[in-house]
Parts: sequence; structure tokens; C-alpha cells
Amino acid sequence: MLDKYGRTIDYLRISLTDRCNLRCVYCMPEEGIHQIPHAEILTYDEILRISQCAAELGVRKIKLTGGEPLARKDCAWLAGQLKAIPGIEKVTLTTNGILLSEQLGALTEAGIDAINISLDTLDPELFRQITRRDSLDKVLEGLEAALACPGLSVKLNCVPAVKKKENFVAMAGLAKKYPLHVRFIEMMPIGYGKKFPFQDEESIKAILEEAYGPMTLIEERFGNGPCHYYKIEGFQGKIGFISAVTHKFCSQCNRVRLTAEGYLKGCLQFQEGTDLRALLRGGCTDGELTEAIRSVIWEKPVSHNFYEAQTEQDEVRAMSQIGG
Repeated sequence: MLDKYGRTIDYLRISLTDRCNLRCVYCMPEEGIHQIPHAEILTYDEILRISQCAAELGVRKIKLTGGEPLARKDCAWLAGQLKAIPGIEKVTLTTNGILLSEQLGALTEAGIDAINISLDTLDPELFRQITRRDSLDKVLEGLEAALACPGLSVKLNCVPAVKKKENFVAMAGLAKKYPLHVRFIEMMPIGYGKKFPFQDEESIKAILEEAYGPMTLIEERFGNGPCHYYKIEGFQGKIGFISAVTHKFCSQCNRVRLTAEGYLKGCLQFQEGTDLRALLRGGCTDGELTEAIRSVIWEKPVSHNFYEAQTEQDEVRAMSQIGG
């Protein structure tokens, strides 16, 4: 399935819930958000029906996100059902890692292909300040368990909320110690992220080169998204950057996003999209559902414009409500 700009759209990100067991300062307020009532969240049967139609249009990769996807019961069961859909080649998961060690067995049995763990610091006090929770030990337990699973691809996502050189160095050092890729994700001006000072890719790269030596750009791709990677001599894993602002990659964007309440979005920045839940619960046929998905893909915006003047079309919800 191509959009009107000729991009192949083969990647669907599905938010299972807006709920989360952390309260990261760039994602939601300390008291949490007004949670979507359970009856308004897509059922797993509805998610599967949407995914089947998306697969018929050429979607080949699915990412389960949240909120925190493992906070929703039977996430592993859903992953297994998604893997069984004809045409779906990979099902992956992004998690904060707190519940990972206890659910990892079920996830691997379901055939999960890769797990991305969100972690911004290895310092317990800084972790507490960022997440407003004291759970770093559980995240590290989940990371160790995932790394021990043969054949499971493990990546670590770090949002540079802590502007300390030693924090960047410590996080990148995990790719030296372990066979995993550490990716630095630029803070995007969405929701509470708008309040945080921006840290660009080049400044982080300079810090890492000072600590570890030259970083060599590599052409190989590791996963579904736009991350570009560098290798460092002596490292088991790679260092990646997802730089939506300073290295705008919209021309290669291959994804659409499904919120937990069933709204299919073509671009993270803009509100426009289609309410698939309303169609499903209104008794639509599979043909009508497929056509609605096709329309969102075809009308996918050409690019984001994060640092241009805001318009009434801009997304107003927090990342946890959209699906990170």
C-alpha cells in the first residue's frame, strides 16, 4: 500500500492502553491522566480484525505500545494471534520493562520478534526524578532477562531528559557491555515534551566520541523504523539515533498509528485520521473497514512541522494517549 507521496506503508503501531505504571515527566502529570473508560478501549477481537484488514493492504510489521502495553492483561496472547495473521512478518513490543521479567516467557512463546525497552538513566535517583517511581531494579531485571533469551532482538530507547554528559556515556556504555542497540530519541514537542529543552543528535554524538572514540555510520538497518546507527570499536551493540527534528525522516516514513480507543492516525503531529472503533461498533463490513484504513494511508501527511507555527490541526493529546 502506497500513500499519495509514493511511500510504502507497511508498519502499524498499535496502542493497547493509555495506562502506565510510571509517570515520566515528559509524558504525563504526576497525578496521571484522565484514563479512557475500559468500554471505550478497543477489544482484542477488534484489534485483530483491524490488523487483518491492514495486512491485506500490505502491513507486514506490527508494534505493540501504550501507555504500557504489558499493563493490559493477556498482551502475550494478542501478540501470538497477530503473528498468526497471514502477511504479518514481525510483531514487536515497546515497554518500560517493569513487568517484562514476569511476562517474558509468555511473550517469547507467542513468538515476539523484538523488544524495545524505554530507559533514560541508570542512576536510581535520576530514574526516580524522571519517572516519579522507584522501579529501576525491575527495569534492569527485565533487561537482563530479555538479553538472556536466544534469538530475541533487544533495543534500548533513551529520551535525553537528563542533560548530563555522564548519563549519555553510561547509557551508551550498555551497548559495550551487552549485545544490544542503544538508541537516543530526540524529545519531540508533543504533549508534555514541549516543556523540555531540546538536546540534538550532534551534541550527544560529540559527547560519546569524546568518551569512546570515533563513531562510524553504518548502512545496515536494525528494525522497522527510521533509526540510523553507528558502530564504535569494542562495542558489542550499536548506537542509534532517532532524530525526528534535526534529521527529519518523513520522506521515508512507513507507519500509521492506532490509538487505544481505535483512532487511526497517519502522522504523530496531526489530529486527522479516522475513528475505526465507531465503524466497527456501527456494524461495518470488512470491505468498509479496509477502505477506511486505505484512506488514512493514502491521505498520510507529507511531513510533520514540529517547530512551525501551531495550527488547529495539531495533536493536543499527550503521548500516552496517542501511543508512543
